[in-house]
Amino acid sequence: MAVLDLFRQTEAYLSGHFLLTSGLHSAAYLQCAKVLQYPEHAASLGARLAEALRGLAQPVDLVVSPAMGGLIIGHEVARALGVRHIFTERGDNRKMLLRRGFAVTPGERAVVVEDVITTGVSTREVVDLLRAAGAEVLAAGSIIDRSGGAADVGVPRAALETLTVETWAPADCPLCRQGIPAVKPGSRPS
Repeated sequence: MAVLDLFRQTEAYLSGHFLLTSGLHSAAYLQCAKVLQYPEHAASLGARLAEALRGLAQPVDLVVSPAMGGLIIGHEVARALGVRHIFTERGDNRKMLLRRGFAVTPGERAVVVEDVITTGVSTREVVDLLRAAGAEVLAAGSIIDRSGGAADVGVPRAALETLTVETWAPADCPLCRQGIPAVKPGSRPS
């Protein structure tokens, strides 16, 4: 099944006025968690993304995802690649960190996996963190690329679906000017 058809079938492709994790506003939102709540969809998407990443990077020792959105798909990609999966979290200073005893060995070959890329900032932060720890970051992947392919994360990347979804800075948002309240459906608290 096509990726966007799967999002529509699971009611994960939303329309409205959304405040994205990036701080931008949008009239469309892709709630990956609604798709990934079904193990068969998570496994299928993970295997498809692993295959796309194999075309960019081999061999891979490690899959790393930013929490929260990248956890399930990162785990499924790691399963399909037969490697371990760890994740990063934001600390009190909002910087990405390895916590929970996770560590990277210098020289490990890693890919970064995220659910959705809009600006690429979170993925780029994970790439930078891994490089600082001595890992060789080979590529990045996501289920959805909302940037139309424009986001630069510092490594080659793959996406199962690439979209150009218009976003606006809050001051430029036409939905705000119309008085439509913005909702924040993502994982990061306001």
